[in-house]
Formats: sequence, structure tokens, C-alpha cells
Amino acid sequence: MKIKRRDEVPLAQSGYEGVEKQVVLGPADGSDEIVLRYFSVGEGSATPWHTHDFPHLVKVEAGRGVAVAPDGSETPVGLGDYVYVAPNEMHNFKNTSTDPFEFVCIVPARGEPTSTPA
Repeated sequence: MKIKRRDEVPLAQSGYEGVEKQVVLGPADGSDEIVLRYFSVGEGSATPWHTHDFPHLVKVEAGRGVAVAPDGSETPVGLGDYVYVAPNEMHNFKNTSTDPFEFVCIVPARGEPTSTPA
């Protein structure tokens, strides 16, 4: 068993302005199949519009934002909301508030190379 505190996990390279990422649990912790990441999206910022061939699970932890669907429609999300993003589904997340928009994102280990968008 591995127990960690997020505030002790260093920031990882997100590659996107206003987007901070932490790899909270992953291969370095013995998890060879899944990775738990934590994202903080600053005011006026967003993750990139993108797709990938794996699913991911998202749980909003703080702030408010929108989840953008393949057709461009935006659904408001906030504390306690959960989002499932299917493989090959275009998506991104945008901060719509002045506070940080923060969420947990769980992906298969192959979804977390050196720099992976949310």
C-alpha cells in the first residue's frame, strides 16, 4: 500500500499555460496499469482541445468550469461532479471562474507519458 499527500507531490510538466499537473500515483509508486493525476486550471485557462485512444475518468475537486463535448457544447461542472471521457472523444476543460478549477483525472498508464493533456 502506498499513501501520499498531494501537497507533497511535485508539479509535472503540463505543457500548457495556466495548467498545472501533478502525477499523484503512477508507475513510480508501483501502479503499472493506472495513473491518478491532479490538474489545476487557472483563471481564463483551459486544457487543449484534443483526443486520445484511451478513456479517462474525471472528478472535479474545486472551482467551476465547463467540459466541452465533441460538438463544441459546454456543460458546466463543479465540485463533486464526475466526467467520463470515452476513447477518441474530442474534449477539453475550461475554467469559467476566478478561482482555480481543479480536478482528478485517472487514465491508463500508457496515457501518461512525459506530457499528456487532460
